[in-house]
Amino acid sequence: MENFWYLINNLSTIDSPALVIYKDRVKENIRRMINMAGGVQRLMPHVKTHKTLEVVKMQIQEGIKRFKCATIAEAEMIAMAGAGEALIAYQPVGPKMKRIRELILNYPKTSFSVIVDNQGSAKIFSELMFGLSVKPGVYIDLNVGMDRTGIIPGKEAEELINFCLSLKNIKTMGFHAYDGHIRESDITEREAHCKKAFKTVYQLKSRLEKKYKINFILIAGGTPTFPIHSKNLETVCSPGTSVLWDYGYLDAFPDLDFILSALIISRVISKTGTNLVCLDLGYKAVASESQLPRVRFLNVSEANPVAHSEEHMVVNVIDNSKYKPGDVFYAIPKHICPTCALYSEAAIAVGSEINGFWKVIARDRIITI
Repeated sequence: MENFWYLINNLSTIDSPALVIYKDRVKENIRRMINMAGGVQRLMPHVKTHKTLEVVKMQIQEGIKRFKCATIAEAEMIAMAGAGEALIAYQPVGPKMKRIRELILNYPKTSFSVIVDNQGSAKIFSELMFGLSVKPGVYIDLNVGMDRTGIIPGKEAEELINFCLSLKNIKTMGFHAYDGHIRESDITEREAHCKKAFKTVYQLKSRLEKKYKINFILIAGGTPTFPIHSKNLETVCSPGTSVLWDYGYLDAFPDLDFILSALIISRVISKTGTNLVCLDLGYKAVASESQLPRVRFLNVSEANPVAHSEEHMVVNVIDNSKYKPGDVFYAIPKHICPTCALYSEAAIAVGSEINGFWKVIARDRIITI
């Protein structure tokens, strides 16, 4: 029945559209993640994909102690789960800096870190952390070719880390480098691109470790380059999408051995003509930043999305007389991360039954702090 793993017996218990997470399959993806990394020691999974307290707890139960995130709310969720470390991989600006201070004061059992890529931000952050009993960590954000954030590994980066080491209220931990632009489908080409992009990073790290007699941490990559960075014992890896997976990554990276563990339940609401079916699967139910098709249907392979709006998705089928209002379509999103953020809760499937709900707690920008 593996081909029909997604089928749910008690569908009448959930309205649609609904996000469904398959707990046992999430656990298997966590196991595969740990196996690829050679253990939990060099893992810092990103939580932005699922944004749920329960998945973080599942990872902690498997021995993972540190996590990466993008928002203050995600960092608080990590602390609520009892994790040892939370890296906010998003340079703090404005009120975020004060909120991080509140996190440190309210969750003393979790250590918090941020990334910076300029002296001005580092100086302001350090000044706002004055008087804390525990210094927050700082990682220098390196630009390895994505040209989104970060500083080029080189002289300017050396000056920045020297400046950060001089600041009294922070602890300079090392480097952060995200390589989301490295997306070749062929693993050999992806590995070659990754090694080229990180050559100067490792040179910088080695040079500064000799200069300061400090072992700097390097946190690198996301899911596509996870199998590459996992081979380098100097690197801490931060896969994210791998915990839930989606058809975008399934198609793009055939070498990555993760399984689909989240989908959207949608229902037929209307039919027009002879070959069109309308579903309750609008922009508000699935990530819509990419071109159609934005979903793939597991139980209706012939269905091809042809129109999409706020509350509706129209799909083309060969003969719509086979379908009636209320019929269920199981939809795998192309991009699961922003899809999860559209839902306040996820229905949880264990086996073939929905047996509860998890709050997608960190979709909100503020939990308490």
